[in-house]
Amino acid sequence: MMADSDGPATAYDLLVIGGGINGTGIARDAAGRGLKVLLCERGDLAEFTSSSSTKLIHGGLRYLEYYEFRLVREALAERERLLRLAPHIIWPLRFVLPHDRGLRPAWMLRVGLFLYDHLARLRTLPGSEMVRLRTSPVGAPLQPRLTQGFLYSDCWVEDSRLVVLNAMDAQARGAEIRTRTGVESARRDAEGWTATLREGPSGRSEIVRAKAVVNAAGPWVSETLGGTLGINSRAAVRLIKGSHIVVRKLYEGDQAYILQQPDKRIIFAIPYERDFTLIGTTDVPYEAEPGPVAISPEETRYLCDCINRSFARAIGPEDVVWSYSGVRPLYDDAAANASAVTRDYVLDVADEGGRLPALSVFGGKITTYRRLAEHAIEKLAPYFPGLAPAWTGDAPLPGGQMPGADFDAFLAELSRAAPFLPAETARRLARAYGTNARLILGRARSLADLGESFDGGLSAAEVDYLVHHEWARTPEDILWRRSKLGLRTGPDSAGRLAAYLTRKAQAA
Repeated sequence: MMADSDGPATAYDLLVIGGGINGTGIARDAAGRGLKVLLCERGDLAEFTSSSSTKLIHGGLRYLEYYEFRLVREALAERERLLRLAPHIIWPLRFVLPHDRGLRPAWMLRVGLFLYDHLARLRTLPGSEMVRLRTSPVGAPLQPRLTQGFLYSDCWVEDSRLVVLNAMDAQARGAEIRTRTGVESARRDAEGWTATLREGPSGRSEIVRAKAVVNAAGPWVSETLGGTLGINSRAAVRLIKGSHIVVRKLYEGDQAYILQQPDKRIIFAIPYERDFTLIGTTDVPYEAEPGPVAISPEETRYLCDCINRSFARAIGPEDVVWSYSGVRPLYDDAAANASAVTRDYVLDVADEGGRLPALSVFGGKITTYRRLAEHAIEKLAPYFPGLAPAWTGDAPLPGGQMPGADFDAFLAELSRAAPFLPAETARRLARAYGTNARLILGRARSLADLGESFDGGLSAAEVDYLVHHEWARTPEDILWRRSKLGLRTGPDSAGRLAAYLTRKAQAA
């Protein structure tokens, strides 16, 4: 609840602005080191950029072309670590990279994959290998002209759930998480920062105090730095719009494809929600104000054309069942090509006489969020003497406490404990919530015990869990960010869900 603006100001060590992956990661790390943390997100967690990724935990094979060896090495190390710490929402994928004559030569691909394999100091995933596409099953969906290719490994991630799990763990360690609450202004005085908060639904305002501020506002990082915080900085953000399309399943198998394009870009085709294929992403310079964005007809056509250059089955805009777009806040390194802009991150600290710091996050990628958070707290450590050491490298995220990080064993255990669950529902719950799925099921002995049923296997018990533990408030929060059940539900089901949420809110 928000306090009246004339009430006493609550004091915090750290005020984090932004509830995307970087903000929640920093809040989690800081809370675990003993700081009193408040995180404010003016919308829903992961509402913008952090739910609009290609949903990969990967080293970034193509970044090797831009000599970003440190970033790739760090990302590959994080890939292995996150796979252990969140085995429910992160899992391995095998990628097929066809060699397309006239584009990058085969020797270059082979050298790049050799480096990719060996930059990973500890590797549990299979290494790269050459494949003859005419005889391998993975070549069946491709055009006959593609005869040779390579296989390599990376990982998939449920991106918006990764954000939510970091927020949950931050809260469990003492942080306060406020969604739909904006920071209108924050200014330094002799004793610290004074910030004015405003809760979106009610319009109530509150004054809080903090010793330090983290600006993890994503696409709004520059606006927040100069406007909300009143700080001038030479660090700049470059906005890049990335869009994806989803079509009905293009091919059989669990493999993903990474397709070279004549414009030197690469496009992914990835198995998605079991019955679909995810295709993306575009890289388009974005000059407008940050905010909700949508795919353009030109981007849709571009992604369809990319698929049609390599796959035997052609697709068009009429095959798109869903699309999503986001604006990526990349650090402006003055690159001429949007695809060449660094995905590395820059942490800019502005203080006053060695006190009262404001740390702003420029750039970054979802794979390296945990390391970015560690670096951020390292930069803030001089302002907080006695801060506890780094700890997130070995701490599973909520739901990830599985012996040996063995998801299949956990799924089998969950299915035995709740034999009334349809196999697909059991798998979905295990994937989304991991060991926390037990909290949803409680003492249920039948589907009826889970309460009202919505499409896609969604139950009232799951909705209640999402409201009480994961800050969900609207059908969109549940159907598109906490899950992707929106692909399997219609307006009637969304309407019933909205009515249920209204009844629960009124009864609270």
